[in-house]
Amino acid sequence: MTEKNPAKAATDKIADAMHPAPAEGPEGGVPGKPAPASPRIAEPVEPVEPVEPVEPVEPLPPKADRSAPETVGPTGRPTGADRAETAQSGAHLTTAQGVRQRDTDHSLKAGPRGPVLLQDHHLREKLMHFDHERIPERVVHARGAAAHGVFRSYGTAQKITKAAFLAPDVETPVFVRFSTVLGSRGSADTVRDTRGFATKFYTEEGVYDLVGNNIPVFFIQDAVKFPDIIHAGKPHPDREIPQAQSAHDTFWDFVSLHTEATHHTLWNMSDRGIPRSYRMMEGFGVHTFRLVDAQGVSTLVKFHWKPRLGVHSLMWEEAQILAGTDPDFHRRDLYDAIESGAFPEWELGIQTFPDTEDQTFEGIDLLDPTKLVPEELAPVKTVGLLTLNANPSNFFAEVEQVAFHTGHLVPGIDATDDPLLAGRNFSYLDTQITRLGGPNFAQLPINRTHAPVDDMQRDGMHQTAVHSGTAPYKPNSLDGGCPFFAGTDAGAFIEVPVEVPAGPKVREAPASFSDHYSQARLFWLSMSPVEREHIIAAYTFELGKCHEQAVKERTLAVLAGIDSELCAQVAAGLGLPAPTTTEPLADVRPSPALSQIGRSWPVDGRVVGIVTDPDGDLAAVREARQAVLDAGMVPLIVAPAGGVLGADGDPLTVRRTFATARSVEFDALVFAGVPGAGADAHGARDAKAGTPAPAVGDPRVLALLTEAYRHGKALAGWGGAEALFEAAGADAGEPGVLVMDGPQGLPRLLELLGAHRVWDRFPAPA
Repeated sequence: MTEKNPAKAATDKIADAMHPAPAEGPEGGVPGKPAPASPRIAEPVEPVEPVEPVEPVEPLPPKADRSAPETVGPTGRPTGADRAETAQSGAHLTTAQGVRQRDTDHSLKAGPRGPVLLQDHHLREKLMHFDHERIPERVVHARGAAAHGVFRSYGTAQKITKAAFLAPDVETPVFVRFSTVLGSRGSADTVRDTRGFATKFYTEEGVYDLVGNNIPVFFIQDAVKFPDIIHAGKPHPDREIPQAQSAHDTFWDFVSLHTEATHHTLWNMSDRGIPRSYRMMEGFGVHTFRLVDAQGVSTLVKFHWKPRLGVHSLMWEEAQILAGTDPDFHRRDLYDAIESGAFPEWELGIQTFPDTEDQTFEGIDLLDPTKLVPEELAPVKTVGLLTLNANPSNFFAEVEQVAFHTGHLVPGIDATDDPLLAGRNFSYLDTQITRLGGPNFAQLPINRTHAPVDDMQRDGMHQTAVHSGTAPYKPNSLDGGCPFFAGTDAGAFIEVPVEVPAGPKVREAPASFSDHYSQARLFWLSMSPVEREHIIAAYTFELGKCHEQAVKERTLAVLAGIDSELCAQVAAGLGLPAPTTTEPLADVRPSPALSQIGRSWPVDGRVVGIVTDPDGDLAAVREARQAVLDAGMVPLIVAPAGGVLGADGDPLTVRRTFATARSVEFDALVFAGVPGAGADAHGARDAKAGTPAPAVGDPRVLALLTEAYRHGKALAGWGGAEALFEAAGADAGEPGVLVMDGPQGLPRLLELLGAHRVWDRFPAPA
């Protein structure tokens, strides 16, 4: 094979000789680095190295954190193939039909300057496929990230369900997708929104999908209204703005008129609407389901995912900054944590209730998806552990093409008569047919069951199974009667024979569905003072973005039905009078379990910035870095410029510079002395340095410190760092501001991180 550009090849060889591929540093692989090894500067142009001994050039192996779907065939049979063998391979470029190509840089032309010829089949095939690479994005939950993992059952649910994957010590492969609801695929991760938490269990009895959210209640009680809430929340149809936001008139017009949305809206305006991380996000099945034991006895349940790291959120200002500086923050956090070995974990829990005729518990209608059951009334019993341990190998093939469905149930789990759930069971299949091009979406590798399939369904777009036999119908004799029906003893799915109440056909809801305020008030009263302040600020911000005065006044009337102080504070922020309600406020008991504040949690995967410069005490920086690593966290060295500090001995790779670092990506900051100003610390280069030069340090370091202090981050330092703290208005001795003699004092910082933020820095208003 000849070189296409000899001059370029010669230049590459010189560059390669002068700058060989860099080796990995002492810190090992870097999360987010695209390949397991660094490439050479010169482009490889031959399938074998032209040096002795001759060796074939192979693609770099996949990184350790990546995993493809299990290699089962389209009918659920294991293929025995290595997961990597599902990818394309071969030493030479080919067409889709496997014909080798000598060139893909030039169209076939009549001479170098002549017209392109119609016979260029390679051009036609390449452009045809490119033109059709995109499929319709999801109408909702378009923006998402996902990972592979395993669910290990504790066996504690065995007494109330015959589901095989919930038997003792059973391990089940899973694929979990997290998402926002309103935004498009290109929107930001950190917008204020409900998050999806969908889990696909590849059980031995078939696929089971638990399709939930990070909020335990929903905006609506009946699926017939789902198009309405989504149309109201989506961008206005005339301008297609605002994107991925609820801070606009149509959303608030709908939820202020449709008061069954009040409870969910309040959750969305709380800190739950802006999670710190998918890893620190609770999950809920929302609906009430049935678990069925081997004798057919049923128990009503609600599903919960409890994160091992606790439930934590961003500050609203952090979320706004991240939407600009790192709109991929949540997916990056998830993938980097898995790659670095800080595998996210959740315990699956259930609340159980007797399956009584009225399907209520302590006066709460269990079929109303706008209601929750406080954990103080029905404790959450843990039944298994979910661990995410592998990132996707191909985002499109897995994250985009995965298809969830609330109707994907297995023996031992059944639906209830929740009217929202009934509509979801109908709707999800239509969605997949549109997005994934036909009825055979279950044959895509990420959606394939790990149980044998013989459904007698045939043909259709994208049919990849090669079926045999002549009688895809029942009854038949030509295929020997196959496939046969399964009885209960063979693991058949049998719906619970619930008595269906007789009555007229009506478009109505039960009277119990008409209570739209008591649980919203319960949630409000369960919040700590600082969480209530955040809710007030969220309502004020969102309504302040609305133009229509009537929408604002109507929403204030809704807030008056929740709490008079909430209403008064939001009204004051909007410059409007606070209305009063004529109805007595609900008498409810707070649920402390609903608050995110007041407990301590593991710090695995937390990100700690260590700020220094080339002239600092690098031995102390190394000690600090090791202390952070030993605690299971991620240290990032921040310095005036990129590169390596202390090239001799144990070098320190700079991960962020003063120009690129923002406090929003760190959970805590450590200052190893007072770093000097960088050479680019002037406004013409970096606007953050445009203020008058400070008396101490780099102005961007002071901005970093001030921002972190304002957001309640833990701060520590030595070697004169107290001067930096004072310049930023963070005096030593204040809550979470630690002045130390050296890195040996860092365990005190780790204790603060267990609470997520230094909440004492936010005293309640008088």
